[in-house]
Amino acid sequence: MDSEGEAAFSHEASQLRVDDHTTITGRTQEYRPSSAIPRVLNKQKEAHDISEDFTRAAEALGTGQLIKDEFFTLFEAVGALEIMDPKMDSGCLAPGETLEDDYNILRELLPEEVVGIIDQLLCAEVAWYMGNHLSQTLFSSLYIDRLLWPEPKSLDQATFHRDGNPPSNNVMLHVVLRAYCIGLIKTCYSVHKTIISETYYEEEDFVSNLYNRKLLPFLNIDDVEDLLDQAIWLIEARKDSCPDHIREALTSRFMFRKRFLRAVALDPCVSKEEYAASWRNCSSALPLLLDSSKYGSTVPQSFSAKIQRRFASTVPPRPVMMNDLQDTYDYLQRFFDDAEAAGGVFDCLKGSQIFTFVSIFETRKPQPSVYVRCLLSSLINNKMRVSGETSFTQFIFDDLAELVLPADILVDMANYAVEAPQSRKFQIAKRMDVFVDRVGQSYLETLRALNMNRSRTRRMLCHTILDWENIQLDAEEIDMSLREYTHEEPIAGQTPDEENVWSFPLSSWSYYHKLHQMEWVVQLGFELQIYRTDELAGMYWYLQYLANFRLQHLQRIRTFTLRRVNLIEQPTPEQTAAFSQSLSFLNFSMLETSATQSFADALSCLYISLIHLSLLPASFEFPYSTPGFRYSLRMRPFFPISIPSVPSYEEFSSLVNPLSAKPQERSALGQSLEAKRLDSLLETAELATKIARKEWEAVSKSSAIIARCQGCEKEWRVKQKDVLRSVIAVGIAVAGVRKWVAGGMQAGKLKVEVDEKGYHDWWVVPKVKVL
Repeated sequence: MDSEGEAAFSHEASQLRVDDHTTITGRTQEYRPSSAIPRVLNKQKEAHDISEDFTRAAEALGTGQLIKDEFFTLFEAVGALEIMDPKMDSGCLAPGETLEDDYNILRELLPEEVVGIIDQLLCAEVAWYMGNHLSQTLFSSLYIDRLLWPEPKSLDQATFHRDGNPPSNNVMLHVVLRAYCIGLIKTCYSVHKTIISETYYEEEDFVSNLYNRKLLPFLNIDDVEDLLDQAIWLIEARKDSCPDHIREALTSRFMFRKRFLRAVALDPCVSKEEYAASWRNCSSALPLLLDSSKYGSTVPQSFSAKIQRRFASTVPPRPVMMNDLQDTYDYLQRFFDDAEAAGGVFDCLKGSQIFTFVSIFETRKPQPSVYVRCLLSSLINNKMRVSGETSFTQFIFDDLAELVLPADILVDMANYAVEAPQSRKFQIAKRMDVFVDRVGQSYLETLRALNMNRSRTRRMLCHTILDWENIQLDAEEIDMSLREYTHEEPIAGQTPDEENVWSFPLSSWSYYHKLHQMEWVVQLGFELQIYRTDELAGMYWYLQYLANFRLQHLQRIRTFTLRRVNLIEQPTPEQTAAFSQSLSFLNFSMLETSATQSFADALSCLYISLIHLSLLPASFEFPYSTPGFRYSLRMRPFFPISIPSVPSYEEFSSLVNPLSAKPQERSALGQSLEAKRLDSLLETAELATKIARKEWEAVSKSSAIIARCQGCEKEWRVKQKDVLRSVIAVGIAVAGVRKWVAGGMQAGKLKVEVDEKGYHDWWVVPKVKVL
């Protein structure tokens, strides 16, 4: 249609009305589209091929470097990916490559090849435990894939001949290797079940994706063990066709698989002896496996990344991950040792003991695997029965009795036997139930947080302290409502203007746990190397600030405990034991808290002095960063906390930087005064170091019962020795700096090195040398 026709049509169309039934006239000619495609031409622009220039520029980019235009969205970027990119398209085939593998899994296998395949499967299994995908590890095995897909409905269907063909006479394949693979799959099923039943973080600790496969959940352990026993009997019966060393290698691997399968399938309620024996048996089988691995002949063709094309997954293809055999056995040795050590929680019956055990257990180097950590969680929290012996309510009551309520009616389980509403025991039980329900989930969440990887532990504790802040407020209301039934008498004020002091036992207990977790957040910051070198002085000051609050709170609790002891004229043996245990815990906690405060104070004073003397290694300066911004970032988890409140930056700066920033900026008149202040600061550091050493020595000499470290006494004492070595190193550093300053800073140049991997992860001690 030409332009005049279009104009005429538009004019007539504009004259139409809804109620007008007339037709448009003057359109007798049929519209015929033009065969020519309209093009917009601009003679001033020319097209150039920039492929070579673009490729050359792309090669100059570093690994992980990305150039992105702000108007080019992520959706458009993903849509621009090439379908035939081998890094993104699992169906992309190289020239001459086939879609399916041409490996024949039904071929005859030699005994040494079976040994090699079993070792390969073990390496792939360990690679999965270490956090890799199943598609990269076990599921890349053609033998495992044939057993799991199509999905078998019974044990008889879990075979290698899934196409209807009868099995061959290759016993090593259809009996021996099949039995081991089924035992391996069932082991992975138990491991997978244990992990997903506890708290973990997907692809951070473990990848649970099964890609629409099922790990033979219908099989029970006894049937699998019968298969393994049948294979062992068959191996032993082939003395004529199989050399002795090969038979021994195969038998040892099947015995190991039986022990491993039985260990991961154990019920959390088993006895401590049975639990420890199961993991000890697994560990004892490893040396023979490693020694006989030289007799195996690997079959690399039995593993392929092409299997990923059949998985229900949206991720790009990934390479097959196969650990070295020596690394596999080293990992399994640590795996079994950590799992056996986790059984130490059976010796922990109270909250303080379990908190100590978990905090010490998670400091093992390397940190225990995610399965072992989830196994420990299942031991602690099995059907709301801690350690399999004590009800959760009783567990909370024991923790309360140990800290704030020894031999008190509030934590007497006999209250729950009273059903008369007018009885005060009934009312007490009713209110204590409310408190247990309120605190129970947070209490378990704190234990779970301590059982995570170290970075996740710190992050979760930053959230749990907020919950404990609210618990403290709720507990205050419950404390006030309970006074009507406990008939508590307050401590009268010393003057008429002073208010009476109440014990607030439930609130005090919550406040203590909140303070302890706040200290853990700061200390984990040192362990994870979050703080800059010039921030160490401030963070150690804040650590001693928190420890001082906890020490004062423990002194307050101890005052009320001693007051209750004095009010009992003739205590029963049960009351005497309860108060003795509570005072023992309070005295030890006060000693440990005071030692932490003294050591943190010494390090803070030392780092302040080094900053003043410009001896600390220079930190990288960020263009948009200021000390105030960094302080806000460090204190962000603590700003919502009402008590203890976070000091303002001005107050913090005046406390952390009592001296001028640099010696060269001081005036001549104030130089003498600054020198006295510096000497006083170093003297404070030296005194605090001496006190810390004496207190940490007393802590390290405490018995396991007093220190509440049953189940981990050996590891706990090693940690205390590491802290003592750090205290001694600080004393040497303070003495060196003070001597150099006293000599007028003329006796050579002082060199300071800050090694964040010192004797103990929580105490970063500088090394001072005079050049």
